[in-house]
Amino acid sequence: MNIDAIVGRHLADSIAAKEAAVTENRQRLAQAAALLTDALAAGYKMMLFGNGGSAADAQHLAAEFVNRFVMERPPLAAMALATDTSILTSIGNDYSFEDIFAKQIRALGRKNDVAIGISTSGNSPNVVAGFEAARALEMHTIAMTGSGGKVAALADLTLTVPVGTTARIQEAHIFMGHILCDLVDRHLFPEQLDT
Repeated sequence: MNIDAIVGRHLADSIAAKEAAVTENRQRLAQAAALLTDALAAGYKMMLFGNGGSAADAQHLAAEFVNRFVMERPPLAAMALATDTSILTSIGNDYSFEDIFAKQIRALGRKNDVAIGISTSGNSPNVVAGFEAARALEMHTIAMTGSGGKVAALADLTLTVPVGTTARIQEAHIFMGHILCDLVDRHLFPEQLDT
C-alpha cells in the first residue's frame, strides 16, 4: 500500500470537488449570502438540518453563526435541528423518522426565517419533509446537495457539488458553508473588517 499516493489522491480529489462546487455555485453563493444577510438583519433566524455527516455540518455551521466565524461580532440567530435527542427520539418513536425536521420547523419556524437543508443525495425523506414544512410557512429555503435530487425542486436556492463521492460532497459543503459565514459577516459587520 502506497500511503503517499492514497493521501495525494484524496487531496487532489478534495481540491477538485471544491473547485467544481465554487465554479458551479459562485453566483448562488452570493445570492444565498444576501438572503441570509437580509433575514438576519431583519431579526429572522436560520434553521439547519441534515442526517449523519450532514447533521454534523448543520451543527458546525450553526455554531459558526451563533458564536463567531473569524471576526468578533454579535451572535447571529441559527439553530441545528439534529441536536436535541429527546425531540428527535420522541418524534421518531411516536410518528416517524421522516417527521423529525418538519415537526421542529412547524413548531419553531416562522415566515421569512431561513431553512438550510443538507443532503448529499438530495433525496433524504426527512430533509424533503423539512423543506415542505418550511415552504408551507413561507420560509426561505437553501439546499446543499450533490447533484440536486428532490430537495432542489423545493429550495429557493440550491448549492450543488457535481461529484459522485459522498465524502467529497461533504467536504465541499462545509467549504461553501464557511464561505457563506464569511460573506454574511462581511455584509452585516463591515466596520469589523481589518482590510
